[in-house]
Amino acid sequence: MGTVENINTNTEFGYLEEQLVAQKASFLHQPMPSAQERIDNLNKLKSVLIEHTDEIVSAISMDFSNRPEAETLLAEIFPLLDAIEYSKGRVKRWMKPSKRKTPLTLQPAKVEVLYQPVGVVGIVVPWNFPVFLGLSPLVSALAAGNRAMIKMSEFAPRTADLVQRMLESVFSKDQVAVFTGEVDVSSAFTKLPFDHLVFTGATTVGKIVMRAAAEHLTPVTLELGGKSPTIIHDSFPIEEAAQRIAFGKGMNAGQICVSPDYIFVPRHKVNAFAQAFVKAMSKAYPSIRANDDYTAIISDRQLVRLKSYLDDAKEKGAELITINPEDETFEDTRKMPMTLVLNTNESMLVEQEEIFGPILPIKAYDDIEEAITYVNDRARPLALYYFDWDKERAAKILARTHSGGVCLNDTLSHVMADDAPFGGIGPSGMGHYHGKEGFVNFSKAKTVVTKGRFDSIKFIAPPWNNPVHKLLTKMLWFKFKHLTR
Repeated sequence: MGTVENINTNTEFGYLEEQLVAQKASFLHQPMPSAQERIDNLNKLKSVLIEHTDEIVSAISMDFSNRPEAETLLAEIFPLLDAIEYSKGRVKRWMKPSKRKTPLTLQPAKVEVLYQPVGVVGIVVPWNFPVFLGLSPLVSALAAGNRAMIKMSEFAPRTADLVQRMLESVFSKDQVAVFTGEVDVSSAFTKLPFDHLVFTGATTVGKIVMRAAAEHLTPVTLELGGKSPTIIHDSFPIEEAAQRIAFGKGMNAGQICVSPDYIFVPRHKVNAFAQAFVKAMSKAYPSIRANDDYTAIISDRQLVRLKSYLDDAKEKGAELITINPEDETFEDTRKMPMTLVLNTNESMLVEQEEIFGPILPIKAYDDIEEAITYVNDRARPLALYYFDWDKERAAKILARTHSGGVCLNDTLSHVMADDAPFGGIGPSGMGHYHGKEGFVNFSKAKTVVTKGRFDSIKFIAPPWNNPVHKLLTKMLWFKFKHLTR
């Protein structure tokens, strides 16, 4: 799969293919980088991130037309630095062959699993967190000893150009190469015969990417999204829930793949939750238009999409509560106030589509079983959030629902736990990265059986009626029959 010889460089995007050829050749020259070489690469990434932090903050804010420094530091820079330090301190341990049990039929022998770099990892980056979601997979890929090619999002062009300059200043292109360009470049990029391909984005596009990868049998890690539910138990303090959810939903103005997409609230507490949420958001963002703390929508196209969801909901009978403390107007800006949507139904776009913005439907339930059934009847989400102090009820929710990740009594924070895997399931994605799971994801777990000078096979080899073979067979039958009792 994807050898240097079978890559066609006679296309419009031959420079992509040529770079892949160069990286594969470099990998063949050094297929198993030492732990120190991997640590050195991670240190390069750390140093360039720290050196250019101010530029990153500025570039991302310009791409969004406004995003606060605090959000970029909290959601992009600090998690990356933490991931780098975490991997640096553990990569030697991860690289050690894993000893496994040797079955009786292979004795005497040693069985180990060797974690070998897969080769060249392709990374397709989305626009919502263009640094974290581009470089977080890179951290895992470098820790596993791989090369990487990165396609930045065309919807965050300033950040894309900056990341390209940053990484080119510390890595040779046969180690890490960054590409910019429009959607045609992305399409060509995903069709290359990588040794592993990472895509973060919409589920619809994820299906296209997976089809392209299938042409070369390229393994994929897909981080997609979906409609991440939040369920509030009747016993949970409603103001506390509203405050915690407001923080998560307010981050990046809801433009996060794990942002709470809709809230299940006990029917008799819907109004109380709405009031508490409005209060919490108004306190965090007392104004919107000129407030540098509130992130704008990334593009006019996304803004039009989100407004169409609200128009559709209103036309079909929903109640909209716009959280706009100073009663500002937004015609000439991409700022969009948070809007609660009540009395929704399944004909509305807000119930059909992933929202990915500052819109939050509130759904009422009479019995929590209704909420569980609703979630389980739909595509498995990337995240699920449950608010309940009762550990036994929480454990039942964990056992009875499927999602990529879960937060109990919080939202979003599981993404920042680098000592735990991050990834979706089904329509919300496949594969994991972060921490050890990222190292394993971008490695080939290769089984190695080592035998010494003594060869036991010759004593049991054909003809099969020999005494040693008969004795071994009796021993194995005794063992298995005994274990079943």
